[in-house]
Amino acid sequence: MLRAAFAFAVFLAMTLTASAQTIVAHRGASHDAPENTLAAFRLAWEKGADAVEGDFLLTKEGRIVCIHDKTTKRTGGKELKVVGSTLDELRQLEFGSWKADKYKGEPIPTLAEVLAVIPEGKRIFIEIKCGPEIVPTLKQEIAASKLKRDQIVIIAFDDEVIAAVKRVMPDIKACWLTSFKQDKETGAWTPSVESIVGTLKRIQADGLDCRAEAKVVDEAFVERLRAAGMELHCWTVNDPKVARRFRELGFDSITTDRPAFLRSALSGR
Repeated sequence: MLRAAFAFAVFLAMTLTASAQTIVAHRGASHDAPENTLAAFRLAWEKGADAVEGDFLLTKEGRIVCIHDKTTKRTGGKELKVVGSTLDELRQLEFGSWKADKYKGEPIPTLAEVLAVIPEGKRIFIEIKCGPEIVPTLKQEIAASKLKRDQIVIIAFDDEVIAAVKRVMPDIKACWLTSFKQDKETGAWTPSVESIVGTLKRIQADGLDCRAEAKVVDEAFVERLRAAGMELHCWTVNDPKVARRFRELGFDSITTDRPAFLRSALSGR
């Protein structure tokens, strides 16, 4: 009887942990819909995501649009440099049919349009794909949106972007992005945890958003970042085994292309 009760308690605790784990839809529900489109973001909510992540760049006239690559070739079919094109020029292309015919005609969305489809109680991770020059416009767009400040997290690989965000929007959370590289001769991984902590403190970041590299990120890694007062987020996880590992490490969020699938796997359903 006691053993059965204990087993149930363990199962319940794991289920509650899974349901509490923040699931972030990578570029929207990008496994099923064209990445970085309103269709992908709306589908993410249908699939139970807690947050969405999208990539953003400046256009020629200084508008912020949602696209990962610096050119439109991969998802828009025609080679245009985003920074060298106006919004009107980018709107001449469609960004859905490469994924599926039913998405043909999906336009490139602006940041304002993306922010408008974030429901109450949900969040957005805004990944900046250019430099600090975007920050003044970003501040204006966020202020003009209906979102509360705690619904927004800014992320970027460029540490100077994060530093600039924290200077002008200190009440908006901002996390530095990093991946990891292993030296073929020494086997050492960079950046080291001490280097990461140093960068985060220098730019006054709220946390780290890292690639889910199990060979680097362990209990000691997490303890060091937590001791520095940092949040921990990871990307891009579609394997339930990897997701469970990072859940056990206590990461605040897991970014995935498949939010419904991953939540179901974490919940054991």
